[in-house]
Amino acid sequence: MPVSNRHILEQGATISALGRVALSAIEQQLRGKPAAGAPQVPGPTIEATYAPRSAELVRDYIRHVGGDPSAYKGTLPAHLFPQWGFGLGGQTLKGVPYPMARVLNGGCNMEIRSALPANEPLTVRAHLESIDDDGRRAVLQQRVVTSTPSAPDALIADMFAIVPLSGAKKDKDGKGSAGSQKKDKKEASRVPDDARELAYFKLSAHAGLDFAKLTGDFNPVHWVPGYARAFGFSNVILHGFGTMARAIEGINRGLFAGDVTRIKRWNCRFTKPLVLPAKVGLYVRDQDVFVGVAKGGPAYLVGSFET
Repeated sequence: MPVSNRHILEQGATISALGRVALSAIEQQLRGKPAAGAPQVPGPTIEATYAPRSAELVRDYIRHVGGDPSAYKGTLPAHLFPQWGFGLGGQTLKGVPYPMARVLNGGCNMEIRSALPANEPLTVRAHLESIDDDGRRAVLQQRVVTSTPSAPDALIADMFAIVPLSGAKKDKDGKGSAGSQKKDKKEASRVPDDARELAYFKLSAHAGLDFAKLTGDFNPVHWVPGYARAFGFSNVILHGFGTMARAIEGINRGLFAGDVTRIKRWNCRFTKPLVLPAKVGLYVRDQDVFVGVAKGGPAYLVGSFET
């Protein structure tokens, strides 16, 4: 079922913040080169407080990613954090000396210290935690901490923005690579033959647009086919966080009988763009997680969890 357009009205803060980040990237391109100088890390903290998310938004989001709204009992799913944290996290990258128009979403770590009450305001702090620049690509780690009055520092999420740098070889999926490291990455980004299929997802061509309506991430590569093709994709691609949310809900359902409180730590990398429409499986091997088309095939997401 398509997601209602009315949820767009709740995305003002994220759309505004991401708009400022996009404008900064455009200005950077017009200057012809990124700003000089290495930024301080950890960087300054940006803080904002947001009203409680509407019950309708939370319900429709959980349903969209394959979860059961009744399982959350007045709490927010941790994997919804991009809805309030992505824009603020993006602001931590303003002014960094890298070509931000080329940035890729590389993955996410979450430490879930306690459940987030759904009916309390959210206080969110974000800063640039670290930069790993090896000359081929820069990995920018942004930390987003979410609190409520009764649940301080309940959720700590790290997002990893990857910027391919000049001189780095690229594969057809746009990922920077070189030599044996490229081979190692390809081997590590496949679904193991001994993994167990836990769930199966059928994703429509509109899954990216629907996820944008629910989270505010309206990057056109996720919902405008012509824009996606200009970047070398055959069609729009799903948000990495959309793949992540479906994987977590699939594990909640398939391993924990619907108990959404079991996962306490989550780590994942987005290893291959997921072009829509698509049919993919969720695979597990012990506490390792993979999303891909088949065993032995390429993985779109590789991760792990702790309970």
